[in-house]
Amino acid sequence: MSLPALVPAGATPPRPPPSVAPAVPGIAPLTPAPRAPSGAVPSIPSVAPIVPPIVPPVAPAAATAVTPPPAPAASTSPGLDIQQLADLESRCAKLDQIDYFEVLMLERTATPADIKRAFYRESRTYHPDRFFHMDSKELKERINELYKRVTEAYYVLRDDTKRKKYVVDVTGPERAQKLRFTEASEAETKAAAKKEQEEQIGTHPKGRQFFQQAQKDADAGNWSAAERNLKMALTYEPSNARYKERLAEVQKQSQDESRDKGGSFKIR
Repeated sequence: MSLPALVPAGATPPRPPPSVAPAVPGIAPLTPAPRAPSGAVPSIPSVAPIVPPIVPPVAPAAATAVTPPPAPAASTSPGLDIQQLADLESRCAKLDQIDYFEVLMLERTATPADIKRAFYRESRTYHPDRFFHMDSKELKERINELYKRVTEAYYVLRDDTKRKKYVVDVTGPERAQKLRFTEASEAETKAAAKKEQEEQIGTHPKGRQFFQQAQKDADAGNWSAAERNLKMALTYEPSNARYKERLAEVQKQSQDESRDKGGSFKIR
């Protein structure tokens, strides 16, 4: 605890030094903001809306034009390769020298099923509709002629009677004149078919009756009765080749059966 300094009696006491306010940086006095009147809506400072910068439109780049490929050039042989063209040339060149079997590329022993398959194969390859837009008129005519001959060959060879007669014609001395099936050939074929039918069943009613009975006897294995009825049929049609052929078959069968049994019996 500090004690006041003692001043001698009669002496004038010293004056205290003047007070000095401390140096404080000047701070503006805070002025309270004026209050809004009661019931008034406080003002809100306006804020400029944020607007995105407008970018000027850019014109789209011009689309690249696509050029379609050029149309293929018209083929002079649509659907035919080099080998087929060579084959076509060869076959058309000798079309007047080949028969219907050679047109369809078949053997003469071909079955009806083989003939049908060959016709479908050739028809698909050389049908004129496939070559409608062909430029070469000469080649179109050759194809049409070959297709016509293919169709003609199938018409003849699919029929058993026509095919048999045609085989005889093209293997005989008059082959060159018998290669094509004409109206005359049609008449000959019908006559041959009628003759064959007559030989099969006979022309005389009694002859047909005995022949049919002989067939039934042969099917039953009764060779003696079959032989007897065939001989009776021949009395009515002595020139019937079918009756004679069948009689020879029955007699041979009867002889073989008798031999197997060890007998020597033979109908006379």
